[in-house]
Amino acid sequence: MSGERAVGIVLVSHSASVAASVAGLAKGLAGGKDTAPVAAAGGTPDGGLGTSAELIAEAVRSVDGGAGVAVLVDLGSAVLTVKALLAEGGELPDGARLVDAPFVEGAVAAVVTASAGADLDAVEAAAKEAYDYRKM
Repeated sequence: MSGERAVGIVLVSHSASVAASVAGLAKGLAGGKDTAPVAAAGGTPDGGLGTSAELIAEAVRSVDGGAGVAVLVDLGSAVLTVKALLAEGGELPDGARLVDAPFVEGAVAAVVTASAGADLDAVEAAAKEAYDYRKM
């Protein structure tokens, strides 16, 4: 993706290690080094379990290259925190979007799709399609 504007991906979990691990998995499955920008926003600033509006906003800003940012979350309060940030305006850059998708499968689909140069709508659609993945 060098030199190209790619959709950024932020993975929000109640656990810093879960967010970082899912980010690593998604980047690895998307080809490793040359992927769309991905940031993990997990846990609280003191390292505990929970969600942090500050960490989420920082992660979104860090991957925003102007093509939009897809934000995927793990559980309920993460959803509420991202919705609040989006509603407040100014906390997140224009083009940041909460994506309703399964956390792990959606993250992989989003990163792979963004790394291929797709726009935000296509990245969101790919992540949402992960709901249809069947394991049997």
